[in-house]
Amino acid sequence: MKVEIEKLISHLKTQGFVFQGSEIYGGLANSWDYGPLGAEVKNKLKKLWWDFFVRRNEYNVGLDSSIILNSKVWQASGHLGNFNDPLIDCKKCKSRFRADKLIEEKFTEMNVGGWTNQEIEEFIKEKSINCPKCDANDFTNIRQFTLMFKTNQGVVEDEASTVYLRPETAQGIFVQYKNSQRALRKKLPFGIGQIGKSFRNEITPGNFIFRTREFEQMELEFFFSPNDSNDWFEYWLEKVKFFLEKVVLIDQQNYSIREHDKEELAHYAKRTVDIEFDFPFGRGELWGIAHRSDFDLNQHQSHSGQDLTYLDPETNEKYLANVIEPSVGVERLLLAIFCQSYVEEQLENGERIVMKLPYKLAPYSVAIMPLQKQQKEKANELYKEILLDFDATFDETGNIGKRYRRQDAIGTPYCVTVDFDTENDNCVTVRNRDTMEQERIEIIKLKEYLLTKLI
Repeated sequence: MKVEIEKLISHLKTQGFVFQGSEIYGGLANSWDYGPLGAEVKNKLKKLWWDFFVRRNEYNVGLDSSIILNSKVWQASGHLGNFNDPLIDCKKCKSRFRADKLIEEKFTEMNVGGWTNQEIEEFIKEKSINCPKCDANDFTNIRQFTLMFKTNQGVVEDEASTVYLRPETAQGIFVQYKNSQRALRKKLPFGIGQIGKSFRNEITPGNFIFRTREFEQMELEFFFSPNDSNDWFEYWLEKVKFFLEKVVLIDQQNYSIREHDKEELAHYAKRTVDIEFDFPFGRGELWGIAHRSDFDLNQHQSHSGQDLTYLDPETNEKYLANVIEPSVGVERLLLAIFCQSYVEEQLENGERIVMKLPYKLAPYSVAIMPLQKQQKEKANELYKEILLDFDATFDETGNIGKRYRRQDAIGTPYCVTVDFDTENDNCVTVRNRDTMEQERIEIIKLKEYLLTKLI
């Protein structure tokens, strides 16, 4: 059953995963803060990505580049000239929309990414697409709106001090490609991974955390010889699919792979594939894999005057590396996981809401509970001991049934209850989140038991 997005948002807010940004001041549109539980899940997701794509991959190293870069970086990359959205205004109600999204929201199977402004305008007229706010059919011509956040560096606000918040993390990798390669004496092929904040002044943000103006990216740029016979695109596509299905446990039925046709490809791309997830509001891009050719290094070499070629030690040939880029937004992947994990179950004694998060992403791996006040001291001792090896929480408020439901609702895989018999048999009751089955486990064997279950 597909979750309703409003119901999911309400649950995540109530349980402490995601809060409205600046809420006590009336909020800020499209701004979200991650609460105590959301911060845990988000950080664990980033660590899983980093471990899989950087730390435990034989080819890759990591980087943490600046958010504010020299403006010449964005001139070279083409962002200053081309990174904008086609905006259109309703003449009647003065509402503003992205013209391409007006078409795609009415004709959900269409993608107009490669269309010219004239083609978009003509299609809107031909199909009589009306204003979503007032239903009028009287729009202005399309105007381009820059997506980059502009600010000033230093005390003087003039053209020379203008800088931009980065709209992607990739360019920070490209400008440090040569330094990284030299410092670590890396031979091609090799990759550079990065996790970091990006900023885009989206005109139509929305769908909760799916499209926001401030977001995080987990991005990898993989550099290889243009003469390399290996199919690195397929290699990284398979790696992404493995991560989705085996690491964060995205159900294969919930996503699909869409190949970009020639008209849709970016001007620098030889091939692009989008992995799209079936969100409650419709299918949306989750993860992109692009063959960027040597475009970025070529642009930065040309604009900076620096030699970014690679000297092949085997052939003594100099060339610019080609690049495969698997890129995913942290928030989009997190939303997909939340959507898939939220489950409502009808039980004999009522309904329970359970977040069936992958064990490695649950905010807490285990909750320690005293059955009643008499067991609090013993339970607290066990909690402190368990904390040395596991992400744990201590829950003593309410009856045991309510506490089980509370831990189900936040996704805790195992609840451990210290009860009346513990004093005599040195055992505790361990309850599984997904099956609700309970086992009696000796305290001395509890750590080993949890380690085997939480793999």
